[in-house]
Amino acid sequence: MENSKSTFERIYDVVRRIPKGFVASYGQVAQLAGNPRWARVVGYALHVNPDPFSIPCHRVVTKDGRVSPAFAFGGENMQISLLENEGVTFSEPGKVDMARHLWRKTT
Repeated sequence: MENSKSTFERIYDVVRRIPKGFVASYGQVAQLAGNPRWARVVGYALHVNPDPFSIPCHRVVTKDGRVSPAFAFGGENMQISLLENEGVTFSEPGKVDMARHLWRKTT
């Protein structure tokens, strides 16, 4: 049953669906996980991500496209590198070109 999943599992389920070459904002992930007020919770969940290979937390950025200076798996330079390796481009250093790479999933 979907509602029996923990908050973090609901967040991880959303993050797993973000395709390569795209990003989602913390707020967008929160909304899709069931509560638009969970943006900070999304950050906490991603910081303790138990499986970064199958839960691509590097694809989550701020609403304006900024990468996280506290990216838990190697810092912001690693997050940038992981995104670039997937074809994500940046409008300025550390800021994803959201017009091109924002995941448009809404439900």
